[in-house]
Amino acid sequence: MAPRSLRLISKSSTRRLLFGIPLVLVSIFMIGIFTYAQKISYFFRPLWDNPPPPFEHLPHYYAENVSMEHLCHLHGWSLRHEPRRVFDGIIFSNELDILEVRWRELHPYITKFVILESNTTFTGVPKPLFFASNQGRFAFAEGKIVHGVFSGRTTIHGCHEDPFVLESEQRAAMNSLILRSGISGGDLLIMSDADEIPSPHTVKLLQWCDGIPPILHLELRNYMYSFEFPVDYSSWRATVHIYGPWTRYRHSRQTDIIFSDSGWHCSFCFRRLQEIVFKMTAYSHADRVRKKDYLNHSRIQKIICTGNDLFDMLPEEYTFQELIKKLGSIPHSASAVHLPAYLLENAEKFKFLLPGGCLRSAE
Repeated sequence: MAPRSLRLISKSSTRRLLFGIPLVLVSIFMIGIFTYAQKISYFFRPLWDNPPPPFEHLPHYYAENVSMEHLCHLHGWSLRHEPRRVFDGIIFSNELDILEVRWRELHPYITKFVILESNTTFTGVPKPLFFASNQGRFAFAEGKIVHGVFSGRTTIHGCHEDPFVLESEQRAAMNSLILRSGISGGDLLIMSDADEIPSPHTVKLLQWCDGIPPILHLELRNYMYSFEFPVDYSSWRATVHIYGPWTRYRHSRQTDIIFSDSGWHCSFCFRRLQEIVFKMTAYSHADRVRKKDYLNHSRIQKIICTGNDLFDMLPEEYTFQELIKKLGSIPHSASAVHLPAYLLENAEKFKFLLPGGCLRSAE
């Protein structure tokens, strides 16, 4: 029989072990929560968040060589005697290639390109005026461009403002620039980001038809990194307005009506890795850069060739079915059909936006 002192030591060790195991497990659990909190939150989003009310999808009829009068009639509208003037209003950061594709594509239908850029990012960091220093690239549209500069605020002594507040202020400043562009009641105003591109036939239809809703959201095909990675049709923030005294520039939900299949939204579609890094740290969701190595060029290059997420996040979905469906990388597509015509006409220049062109330059 073991001495009493040994039995006491054994019991003491057992108690410490029994107390220590839960402590270790709780510590591991807390570290896991801290490390993967965002993923856990997104995975269980269907339990704690409700989707917004669904849009009413307006059917969109289009085919080549069909008359405009017939297309208007198919939508329940009538043909106008002359087209409406169209004003394209965008907030600009550093999307020079996408801006060129957008403006070249829409140029025949646009009366004025209204573009506002800021000397700071949404995160309050000073930035170059990328458009102002590259205006020569857009000389083809010189007579149509109304350019403005918004003086943003920089962060002071490490105090960070809400980037969504700074973004909202910049969008509000668009209203005076739009007025300065010469817009009038009854004109069409497109409100979207530079990478949310309405298709030309959508703009032409809306400018030629009477009876269209006064505000329409545009359902855009959503792409990531290039047109090689189609995600879904979830992009809805772009809108078209018949301009009136109460029209205000916004990038949020403004009506329940959405016009189906109306263009393209190409997110993080940059030529250079450094441009991707800039956007990751400059836009309103810069808090998603949770680790310094997220900005590593070799990591980013690998991700944009495999269709994975730059921020190592789960899909933002409201149902487990949709979330599970979108887990993993975005499937590649070899299709370059129904893309912007200017993109295909200049395929060599923009090969990084087409299937098979995922390699990017560093600078």
